[in-house]
Amino acid sequence: MNNFSAKELLRVVNEVQAVDSSLEGQARGHLDRLTKPLGSLGRLEDLAVKMFVASGGKAPQADPACIYTIAGDHGVNEEDVSYFPQEVTRQMVENFLAGGAGINVLARTSGVELMVVDAGCKGGAFPEHPNLIQRKIACGTDNISKGPAMDEECCLRAMALGIELADEAYAQGVKVLGTGEMGVSNTTPSTALYCAYFDLDPTDVTGPGGGIDADGVARKTEVVRRALEANAETVRCADPFAILTALGGYEIAALAGLIIGGARNRQMVCIDGFISTAAYAAAFKICPAVGGYSVLSHASAEPGYAKVIKALGRRPLLHLDMRLGEGSGAALSMFMLRAAANIYNEMATYDDAGVHSGG
Repeated sequence: MNNFSAKELLRVVNEVQAVDSSLEGQARGHLDRLTKPLGSLGRLEDLAVKMFVASGGKAPQADPACIYTIAGDHGVNEEDVSYFPQEVTRQMVENFLAGGAGINVLARTSGVELMVVDAGCKGGAFPEHPNLIQRKIACGTDNISKGPAMDEECCLRAMALGIELADEAYAQGVKVLGTGEMGVSNTTPSTALYCAYFDLDPTDVTGPGGGIDADGVARKTEVVRRALEANAETVRCADPFAILTALGGYEIAALAGLIIGGARNRQMVCIDGFISTAAYAAAFKICPAVGGYSVLSHASAEPGYAKVIKALGRRPLLHLDMRLGEGSGAALSMFMLRAAANIYNEMATYDDAGVHSGG
């Protein structure tokens, strides 16, 4: 979106319709007539209801589905907050395109498409690939421990990218979007965002990320604290977009745009783990109606994640002790959405099957 402005973002946000919760009773009524004890399929039934309500009262649809793994680098990497060097972001993008990463395997296993997006990787263009979208905003953010990650124009461009991706997917008939990311050191800006949005202490949220030791976690905690201090005026203003601009990343802002754009299109959005949930937190703060279209795929094993989901008031779907990122949890939850939709649409009712319902 050329010249995407704050006014344009507000227009998109205002076009996101809050879901009509009165439709829930209709969906529950249908599920209760199926050949099973009431509520016996538990959270699969909850998912089917959510999908029915999000669609505006249409039969749930989980396919086609597509995960967008969006990549970007971070200036805060220079503060020694990651186990991996900066170059790994670019190397992992190449690994995704070669089909060798965890997200590739899980996307193939779940039967969903994977698209890789360069929103802010250091270096030049990648070789063209059918599953690669190259729309770089800049070669990495600035160091958040010294000042803002990016300026307002760049953050708007990143959010516009995510909205564009949702709209392009919608035009192709995609019903479910998945969020994924790649960016060495991106648990640091994610942690800073959580602290700013929910008034959490860095000590309670900062974790090992890609595998740093206890000394590294202590160092990273202080870097997060410095980032909050360096951007204190923005944090105090409590403007969610300004906070995303100051403390986020290009991939995080693009994912926030993807979530908002998907909600505008009434697409379901499967949110991955720690970093993707930071993007969801930004999107939710900017546009609370996105909650009706989003599923938190899994409970990240990052130690601070429990406090985050408590602050969000949400319950993740799966608990598998995962903390890979990339969209791995989204791939697994997409299969759960497919199961929920098929139960709603394909199971026989008691009347259809000639089975006595009791009662």
